[in-house]
Amino acid sequence: MFTALLLVVVLVNGLGAFWPGPVVQADLADGGTILGKWIRQETDPDTKARTVQFKTANRELDPQRMDFHWYPMEAIRHLSYPPNVFVLERVGNGDFYGFLEDVSAPCLVFASGDDAKKRFEAAIAEVRRQQAAEVQTIARRLSSLNYELQAVRHAILRLEYRRKRAAQGPASADSVVSVESDDRLAQLRREEQRIKDQSDGLVAEKLAREEALRRNVALFRVGSGQVHPIPLVDIVRWYQPNAMGLAAKLGHYLSKIWELLTEEPRESNTEGGLFPAIFGTVMLVFLMSVACFPLGVLAGIYLGEYAREGTLVRLVRIAVNNLAGIPSIVYGIFGLGFFIYGLGGLVDRWFFPERVAAGIPTYGTGGILWASMTLGLLTLPVVIVATEEALRTIPRGFREASYALGATKLQTLVRVLLPMASPGMMTGFILAMARAAGEVAPLMITGVVKLAPTLPLDGHFPFFHLDRKFMHLGFHIFDIGFQSPNVEASKPMVYVTTLLLVLIVLVMSSAAIYLRNQMRKRYQSRTV
Repeated sequence: MFTALLLVVVLVNGLGAFWPGPVVQADLADGGTILGKWIRQETDPDTKARTVQFKTANRELDPQRMDFHWYPMEAIRHLSYPPNVFVLERVGNGDFYGFLEDVSAPCLVFASGDDAKKRFEAAIAEVRRQQAAEVQTIARRLSSLNYELQAVRHAILRLEYRRKRAAQGPASADSVVSVESDDRLAQLRREEQRIKDQSDGLVAEKLAREEALRRNVALFRVGSGQVHPIPLVDIVRWYQPNAMGLAAKLGHYLSKIWELLTEEPRESNTEGGLFPAIFGTVMLVFLMSVACFPLGVLAGIYLGEYAREGTLVRLVRIAVNNLAGIPSIVYGIFGLGFFIYGLGGLVDRWFFPERVAAGIPTYGTGGILWASMTLGLLTLPVVIVATEEALRTIPRGFREASYALGATKLQTLVRVLLPMASPGMMTGFILAMARAAGEVAPLMITGVVKLAPTLPLDGHFPFFHLDRKFMHLGFHIFDIGFQSPNVEASKPMVYVTTLLLVLIVLVMSSAAIYLRNQMRKRYQSRTV
């Protein structure tokens, strides 16, 4: 019941904000004009004065750079819904509301005409075509060059480190190693300089093309009558909500949902998509499951089937039960000390000594691997207890019958006990997975970030980059809900992110519950 109510609240407040609501033009008593979306109305309980909140957008035109304002209801003389008002979603500065006046595109060649809206549509299409064909192509080449540059720099660090080690070795080998190292190092330096020169040239070319595109602007008249230029390259999406029919509004709504699931965030994470956070959350839970479930099952099997009852085993069980109640932030501190500084530092000293010598840690810093291990440790007691309890509920007669037929203890465990206990084990796994998906405090210490430049999975070897930082839906909620300077603008994204996190947990838990039910149906005859 609570989950259903939560889903309704976040659905209305989150996804409801994606619906293209009307833009109101309000004429004020002092002669001014407000152009914005009616958000809500409040009444003061003491004075009974009514105030209305509008989203006026156009943040860069406001002295306080705010796009939400309150106005007294008595000051509003007339409300209208002009059909020709435009809403622009931009890369930065939030939305923009205004009336299209003209298009100035000196750097574009497109079909012109007398209709300003048609010229605007043609100019937008040409700008996006040039962006895809020129700017984004250069950006992809720069990304590829960056990977090459990192590989060359790593090779340089490795060679310099070997030279230092060789200088401390036998004197007879120093001259040969030095000559070979000098030649190879000079070659790598030339390669590094070549890549840097090529990258600098591409950056300059990219900036020049972007600057040329930014000279193409659309002129919009705002509510005060001022005409303001908007670079076409900054416009992500435009629509006229007061002139849209139901089909057009539904298409806009679905496009916003698609953007949410497939695009990267923008505007300090309050706009755009959530794909990096969704991917990071799912990958974190997957890695946590791989680390937690097998180890927890093995520990539960040992405690339930192999360990002899005694003081030590009782202490271990007490410790496991107590671990389930420790605050999650304590696990985060442990993960920082043991996994990152301990195991991560050890891995760096063994496999990346040249980076350690240069003060550039690889695994000795936060990343998705250590965050997953920390959450695996946090949820391990749940799996251990669930496994032990599932084995304990199996009647003794099944074990004795298996032994009587000549089966060994291991055969009895694998062929009889584990299949019968698997539904109970899956219950522990479901609880562990649901808890891990919503934890935030340990992640803040072990590798989560506000905005990750790259995903932990890409097309470059070794494809899975477990040392990388990552984004997470839970931390995203904390960041935009409590750290954002514009709380009103971030509210819809907070609700949407909450909805996605709940849905991801429900989907993964439902899949695990389905597997558990299938196991229960398959092995229920053994419990008769």
